[in-house]
Formats: sequence, C-alpha cells, structure tokens
Amino acid sequence: MLKHNVTVQSVYTVWCYDKDGKLKWIDGFQNLVTTLGLNALLDNTFNAVAGSVLWYVGLKGTGTPVAGDTMASHASWATITPYSNATDPAWTKNAAASAGAMSNSSSKASFAINAGATVFGSFLKSDNTKGGATGTLYGVGDFSVSRAVVDTDTLNVQVDLSVTAV
Repeated sequence: MLKHNVTVQSVYTVWCYDKDGKLKWIDGFQNLVTTLGLNALLDNTFNAVAGSVLWYVGLKGTGTPVAGDTMASHASWATITPYSNATDPAWTKNAAASAGAMSNSSSKASFAINAGATVFGSFLKSDNTKGGATGTLYGVGDFSVSRAVVDTDTLNVQVDLSVTAV
C-alpha cells in the first residue's frame, strides 16, 4: 500500500519600513496551524461548507501559541493593535492554488503603525475585527526575536501557504 503524509506549511515574511519608505528590518517565520485551522482546511475542502472564507492578518504580542488556541481563547499570547487601520488587513491571494501553494505576495497585508510597540509575530484569522475575538484562528507564529515598531512605520506581511505530499 502506497502511503503519503501531507504537510501543511505557512511561511510569514514581514517587512518594516520607516516614514520615508526605508527598510528598517525584515523577518520571517513558519507558523503553527491551529486545530481549528486544520479543521477549516478539511471542512472547506471535503465537507462542502457553503461560501468562501476570507482571511485577515493580525499582529501578535508576547506569549507562546499552542495548537488549541482560538480567537476567543488564546490565554498564552495577546493580540496587539498599534496601527491606524480600521480593521485588520485582508489576506488577498494572488491567484488560485497552483502546485500546492498560494500567496499574497502581490498584495501584502499592510499595517499603518500609529504607536510604539513590540511585535512578536503575526496570525491569520477569518474575521477582520481589529483586536477581535471572533472567527477562526488559522495559524499563528513568532519572529526569531521580538521587533520594535514606532509611530509612522509600515509593516507589510506576506503569507505563503503550501500543502505537500511526502
């Protein structure tokens, strides 16, 4: 019997620019796909869930994510909102999946920073409410080190998703 394992991977790349558009730093990480995120993949693929789910990018404060985290309950880490966007920016995919992958590289989620803060990572969720606790938390992860942002910075977040059979 031929057996394949499927690997689900999300890679985040974040660019921070100062008020003059000069690159201050770039960082990236692979994220933890939550149990609800895995369930959403299965439901939307095999369970004929009506409609298309829209995804949004949020910023993460200190703390360690775990697989059981949800938007309503992630006691070990905090959502942070040091940005002027009225809602969390959309994760707008470039095109339909191809070769087991999709990305928002052509339309990165952009945060207009309006307060000094320390950003520890980012996450992908199905509700655009800024600082909200509803919707599905797909995945969440951390930079290798925390990153400082200041008023007038801009953060651009690219999320590359892939599924491979090994």
